[in-house]
Amino acid sequence: MEYDPMSPIWLQVVNRIKGSIATGSIGPGEKMPGGRDLAVRFSINPNTAARVYQELERAGLCETRRGMGTYVTVDAERIARLRTQMAADAADRYLRDLKILGLSRTDAVRLLNEKEDTENA
Repeated sequence: MEYDPMSPIWLQVVNRIKGSIATGSIGPGEKMPGGRDLAVRFSINPNTAARVYQELERAGLCETRRGMGTYVTVDAERIARLRTQMAADAADRYLRDLKILGLSRTDAVRLLNEKEDTENA
């Protein structure tokens, strides 16, 4: 993973894992890699990996079971809310970027529709 120097690494890893949970790449109830394995996978310090898991637990997306490891929540509603929030954040970024370019919300919708039509053709 290539990191953005303008954002904390732990937050970038948290967001990557959240995205994997939201898309179902990491399923509900699935066991997460151990802290050391996570550190190796993302080329981060083990303390950073621990912070990643702490943040995911704080968000209610994972739970650590003593002696068993860390698991993704089985709460489908929480995962659905995460997906909805991530989609809303993406829409906000899209609209903000188009506004900077001087395009309206109507232009944004038109561009999305054209893009979808092109991809479905």
